[in-house]
Amino acid sequence: MKAKFYSILCLFFLISCTTDDILPTVTLSVDNIQLSEDNDTVELMAVLNSTVDNEIVIPISFSGTADESVDFSVSANQIQISAGNLQGSILINSIQDNETEDVEQITISIVRANDIMVLSSDITIDLLDDDSDSDGDGIVDAEDDCPEEAGYPEYNGCPQPLIIINEVLYDPSNQGLDGDANGDGEYVHNEDEFIEFYNMGGQIDISGYTISDAAQERHVFPSGTIIPANGVLVLFGGGIPTGSFGGAIVQTASTGLINMNNGGDFVTVYNTNGEVVLTFDVEPFSDNPNESYNRYPDLNDIPNENGEIFFQHAGIPEADGRLFSPGTKLDGTNFN
Repeated sequence: MKAKFYSILCLFFLISCTTDDILPTVTLSVDNIQLSEDNDTVELMAVLNSTVDNEIVIPISFSGTADESVDFSVSANQIQISAGNLQGSILINSIQDNETEDVEQITISIVRANDIMVLSSDITIDLLDDDSDSDGDGIVDAEDDCPEEAGYPEYNGCPQPLIIINEVLYDPSNQGLDGDANGDGEYVHNEDEFIEFYNMGGQIDISGYTISDAAQERHVFPSGTIIPANGVLVLFGGGIPTGSFGGAIVQTASTGLINMNNGGDFVTVYNTNGEVVLTFDVEPFSDNPNESYNRYPDLNDIPNENGEIFFQHAGIPEADGRLFSPGTKLDGTNFN
């Protein structure tokens, strides 16, 4: 009888010891193995194989090529599973930057503890960079207005805008209102002179740019002068320009006149750094045309066999005898 009692007692102790000594097992998992740099979040979960009577605290470490607090942040460095529950979690959040980087890794590990048994191996999350630079100009695509074409920071990643002079009137006709280019109902030579600019490139803010002739500065473009891509700006010498001018931006010279010399002049546009943006030589044209000179065709940059790009306006077939067309094409239609 005693032998049976001891056997049962030993078996009881054996079972009790074995049961008490078994540690809870924990497994790590994530809801996504990729984390976008653009304000993305991944949930890291720890799951027990069975409930326990006391709180379990699971310390977590992070390693890999991605740096905590630089490339990502975490809501906590440990996962807490309260008594009676099977799981707990923390959040891993990406941190946005403007650096072009390769894919980086976040390696997640459980720091060994005495009160848990770890079943899962380390987990690796790929941190995906959203700062790609398709055109290689050093400006990430997310901030590049021209992501497929290399450009400059001052132009939001676009190439330096190619502003050209498409039409210039430096000698308006003095025959009644024939020379009233600004449309204000009267002919005043200096006021009806104009220069038509066309922006061949991306949008550009030319606030503070200046125009000078051979003698002096004639105009400062006011704050807020932004020419859109394929946009037109017409600068008159003065007066009160009246009309639609093809939807162009219209300004009058800040000094009150452009004052291009009929016998020859040299027009220069400078940016805010004093660098030359473009030049225009009036001298090759005839002294007193009484009409504008226009690229033919409009916006053309390829000289003919005689080296000519500009022609007297009224003699171009599309102009149909008109002496000028500020803000519009030769035929009077809008550029856009």
